[in-house]
Amino acid sequence: MASKAIHAYYDDDDVLMLAVKRVKAAKHHIEEVYCPFPVHGLDKAMGLAPTRIAITSFIYGCIGLTVATVMMNYIMIEDWPQDIGGKPSFSYIENMPSFVPIMFELTVFFAAHLMVITFYMRSRLWPFKEAENPDVRTTDDHFLMEIDIHDNEKELKDLLLDTGAVEINIVEKTSH
Repeated sequence: MASKAIHAYYDDDDVLMLAVKRVKAAKHHIEEVYCPFPVHGLDKAMGLAPTRIAITSFIYGCIGLTVATVMMNYIMIEDWPQDIGGKPSFSYIENMPSFVPIMFELTVFFAAHLMVITFYMRSRLWPFKEAENPDVRTTDDHFLMEIDIHDNEKELKDLLLDTGAVEINIVEKTSH
């Protein structure tokens, strides 16, 4: 099903922020904003929910710490205990201070690598995926605000021109 959307282009991130605030204040739903770089505060201005990615990072770090502990206990205590420097490996607790660097490294390793995988899966990014940005200028020096049109084209155009848009286009959207 095809529907119409309006694309408003901006050439400054501060003007874009003010425009987003004014469009939201006028009770219009912003479908998407395409930017060449992250704009601080844009997610709050658009009314997006806060991310829970920090929680997953903590969980992945805990998994890494658990894997490190279980791995070192099995390798150095149970499977192949070694007498290193006259210090026998009778229990994990006695040898834990020497295992702290490994525990730290695996905690960071698991958190970092699993976070990258989670980010790509959550963002639906994968190799050879076709770009979804509607205009190549949004990767260089322009910002694009996309708003669906619901019989309010003239009102939206006037509002967006008043907010400092440098270009406004009406496009046909097709649902994926």
